[in-house]
Amino acid sequence: MNKKTNNGLKIICLNRKASFNYFFEDLLEAGIVLKGSEIKSVRNGKVNIADSYAVEKKGEIVLINSHIASYKQASYSNHSPTDERKLLLNKREINKLIGKIQREGFTIIPTKMYFRKGRAKIELAIAKGKKQFDKRAAKKNRDWNRDKARYIRKSS
Repeated sequence: MNKKTNNGLKIICLNRKASFNYFFEDLLEAGIVLKGSEIKSVRNGKVNIADSYAVEKKGEIVLINSHIASYKQASYSNHSPTDERKLLLNKREINKLIGKIQREGFTIIPTKMYFRKGRAKIELAIAKGKKQFDKRAAKKNRDWNRDKARYIRKSS
């Protein structure tokens, strides 16, 4: 799925269900610490961040439950696919995120992973979970917009 956009980003993977399951308050970019076999696998596009989230551990933000497939050519130095991966953020950003998580009940969800100038980056969303009725309303609105576009196309 390696798409190259006009501003130098090469998108590796997207978390499409995140916008359906969460309300986004803020988006920020973070670097990610990867081993050699992990970055090779990421360059091949073997990444899944659909069920992942970020938490605070020992004053650092860590990405949990992200799946980077093991690299076939790396023999003994291969990585575990579901390791915890450290995210690279400034201390001020980390403190802001920790405060939002603890006080206001937000969570940190990765929305997409991409390369910027050859470095692997991840876009994080500070989000609050949607209730079931919010999800139903979003689905109803999406269906209505699709039907409305279909009616307009048929009438013209």
